[in-house]
Amino acid sequence: MPIPGVPSSSRPVRLIALMNQKGGVGKTTTTVNLAAALARSGRPTLVIDLDPQAHATIALGVDPASIASSVYDLLIGSPTSELAAGAVHDVGNNLFVLPSHTDLAATESELAMAPDRLQRLVRVVESFQARFEFILIDCPPSLGLLTLNALTAAREVLIPMQAHFLALQGVGKLLETVRALAQGPQPINPRLKVAGVVLCMHDTSSTHTKEVVADLDGFFEAARSDDVPWRMARVFRPAIRRNIKLAECPSFGKSIFDYAPLATGAEDYKALADVFVRDWDAFLAAKGVAPVERNPEPPVVETRGVNTPSPSA
Repeated sequence: MPIPGVPSSSRPVRLIALMNQKGGVGKTTTTVNLAAALARSGRPTLVIDLDPQAHATIALGVDPASIASSVYDLLIGSPTSELAAGAVHDVGNNLFVLPSHTDLAATESELAMAPDRLQRLVRVVESFQARFEFILIDCPPSLGLLTLNALTAAREVLIPMQAHFLALQGVGKLLETVRALAQGPQPINPRLKVAGVVLCMHDTSSTHTKEVVADLDGFFEAARSDDVPWRMARVFRPAIRRNIKLAECPSFGKSIFDYAPLATGAEDYKALADVFVRDWDAFLAAKGVAPVERNPEPPVVETRGVNTPSPSA
């Protein structure tokens, strides 16, 4: 079934894999809340939860134990449009999730000998991508088969991380993995690029943090003339400030915009989504793709301590 406002024809879709081998860096938090912010801007957005822990699924209010089918069923079986439509859950205005389940952990062994084991997610995405404008893939914190499927299906990689020195070493390994898939002797996904880094749980006052961010800026700037997948990558601004509300909202099955819309976490993710939307609209305009009518959520204002939509929006 087409999404209102977005023709199910050949409109481009922005496919982003969010990955980091290190857990606890804000990867799922960024996937869920960036997706929610994009959806609130009127962009039909899908989260694909590719982590067997199903944290993105739970954070979007879907109980993995209650679902009839998940991304696992589509990866293992034949992802027809009808099956895919039944697996995708509508969790908000313009926001959808293809949920995960603990069964997904068996994918590594079940597909180990399959000749098309790295192309399974590509087939899944092709079965419904015309319905969406943004698709965000929440990868597990490892470089196993599931993450490789995400990198094969995606067009961009976004790396959420904390601005710590040791995290820089991990980013270097991730970049080399992307280069191997995009530019190796037998490239699997030659179109794969690195969009950049999102700084999470950020402490703007720390000298160490500032030094790490400066190193990242310098690294990406030095790569502008190199033939590497991160040639156009950047450190996205704003950074996502440390905010306890971002840690609390998954336990309620809500994004930060539904749980605490006036928190700094909501402010930061909205500003980050605005950057992605502006870049995407500029890309579409350059390609000659006509704009479509949007239905964004109204802004939220505080009235006598109660969060309400602005009547003038």
